[in-house]
Amino acid sequence: MLHFKLDEDFVQQYAGITPDFGFNGLGLLTYYRTYSRLKEDGTNEQWFETVRRVVEGAYTLQKKHIQNNELGWNNRKAQSSAQEMYDRIFKMKFLPPGRMLWALGTEIIHEKKVGQALFNCAFVSTENIGVSLDEAIKPFAFMMDMSMVGVGVGFDVEGAKKIEVNTPDSHYVEHYTIPDSREGWVKSLEKLLFSYFAKNFGFSNVSRVAFNYDEIRPAGLPIKGFGGTSSGPAPLVKMHEQIVEILDNLNGKFISITAIADIMNMIGQCVVAGNVRRTAQIALGRIDNKEYRKLKDYRWNSELGGYEGSMAHRAAWGWASNNSVVVDTQSNFEEVAKQTAINGEPGYVFMENIRNFSRMSEPADYKDIKVKGTNPCGEQSLESYELCCLVETFPSRAESKEDYLRTLKFAYLLGKTATLVNTTWHETNRVQKRNRRIGTSVSGVTNFIEKYNLEILRDWLEDGYHEIKRWDDIYSSWLCVPKSIKTTSVKPSGTVSLLAGVNPGCHFPEFDYYIRRVRVSKISTLLPALKEAGLKIEDDVVDPSSAVVEFPVHNVGKSLKDVTIWEQVALAVFLQKYWSDNQVSCTVTFRPEESNQIKTVLDYFKYDLKAISFLPKLELGAYAQMPYEAITKEVYQQSIKNIKNINFSNLSEDVEAEKFCTTDKCII
Repeated sequence: MLHFKLDEDFVQQYAGITPDFGFNGLGLLTYYRTYSRLKEDGTNEQWFETVRRVVEGAYTLQKKHIQNNELGWNNRKAQSSAQEMYDRIFKMKFLPPGRMLWALGTEIIHEKKVGQALFNCAFVSTENIGVSLDEAIKPFAFMMDMSMVGVGVGFDVEGAKKIEVNTPDSHYVEHYTIPDSREGWVKSLEKLLFSYFAKNFGFSNVSRVAFNYDEIRPAGLPIKGFGGTSSGPAPLVKMHEQIVEILDNLNGKFISITAIADIMNMIGQCVVAGNVRRTAQIALGRIDNKEYRKLKDYRWNSELGGYEGSMAHRAAWGWASNNSVVVDTQSNFEEVAKQTAINGEPGYVFMENIRNFSRMSEPADYKDIKVKGTNPCGEQSLESYELCCLVETFPSRAESKEDYLRTLKFAYLLGKTATLVNTTWHETNRVQKRNRRIGTSVSGVTNFIEKYNLEILRDWLEDGYHEIKRWDDIYSSWLCVPKSIKTTSVKPSGTVSLLAGVNPGCHFPEFDYYIRRVRVSKISTLLPALKEAGLKIEDDVVDPSSAVVEFPVHNVGKSLKDVTIWEQVALAVFLQKYWSDNQVSCTVTFRPEESNQIKTVLDYFKYDLKAISFLPKLELGAYAQMPYEAITKEVYQQSIKNIKNINFSNLSEDVEAEKFCTTDKCII
């Protein structure tokens, strides 16, 4: 029997314990609407059951690896280790990434063996699309396949002008009935791109593809495994039509930067509209390329190598990716910084620093010389087709430094365990098994600084980094796999930090006292419990099918009104120096009067950063029902008096599809 099971008596000790979710019920709601799976009896998992599923899933992966390679499994030691991991996750001293909380321990991983469902993010380069027909199609298929299991994907536009687009012969038609599956949707994209790229590689009389969508389940039916409900075929039909329009307009011309980005963005638009739980994209291009830098300027058309026809509609899909420029210490930031000051894009990726350095406090080691890009939020350096797994630790919730160092052992081990799975992509398996890259992250950094100070944080991070390296030596030897090329990062965090009730990543909260708004479907069985608890609920002014729930929140310590653009970037530099050998994801919020300082900030810190992005601070009341709204201390105190404990014990629904940003910029 290869499946690992925790001792039943041990698990039942936690059944009656109320978890310490954060933010006055917001963390609890986030758990139930995002990570609590439906059980066979039709009720939802409780927290102790989710943790059990995740831990048993992790140790099952270890056990299968050890036994399949005849390395000798010790169940007594595994039981002791698994119980300690369980306790530390249950108490939220660290948490798995959202993808693991959702998928680990399910048939998706252990029977269907779609290993990519465990991973947060990925990157794919288009630089080789002119090499072969397979290479021409593969980056786009990878984007769609990974996005459909919730993996965020970065991409570059290096394939521009490397392949010619040719409209297929209208006299020949291939009829293709699309299967009702993830693989079927991806295959339809591959066939469509084949018809436009094949003539580059000696094919003649290439058929036009006529799709039959009849086998795709109607809208509203449940999607088993990955959650949510079916959208029907409409998003896929729309994507096919949009791509055909783009490529027809490029007939006889080389594929452009704009076309590559648009096809990738259309894939993201399709996946989100198709009710996949979430996805994310980042586009990378060169700082000196005018066409790339104008991707989000929807006023232009073909003057810089784009294409006529659909440009006026590009805003409909261009939102799907955050766009960043690849820069180095020689880059001139003057013009691009002015562009960033308008709407926060582009961000900045210092590829030279990424490839040359691990932690920026140490000499260049050139470990990542093969890196091609980053994940959508910029905290992981990645080769093409590589995935990354991020595990989040919360030093402010540790009882002591020793307790935190012990937590790092299990956080690291969970991330390392994810590298044991196989994905459905050979290219990914190859780079995964070679690099074993993980990102053990710190979150609630500003909570820790408020609780202690910066010097104590530096001490914990320094010792913590070396503790992870020590365990990487031990566990890599035990598993008989390569040591991880890199092991630490700072992720921006999203819903996971809400569970633990800490500030996300290295970011400061919006305000001292504020309302945090969350959208919930009006037909959700979550809503009655929220009303019963006394939370303020009102109709969504944009989406009639949703309600908006308000959670009052109090932050102890500095908020964004207290810190400058300089302090935020300096904290990112600090973490890049003492913790992260991958990257630090930091979105710096700047006030209008600070917008002219972006260039100077980049000039001063270009020797210390690997990635950075900026976001203008929205004025209060910029639009109705903003996610954050400042309130007074008196309003907070009055609001909190009216709130009772939320009781979700009788909940029986699948998780909702997430379609709204949860980390300012990163998630669609």
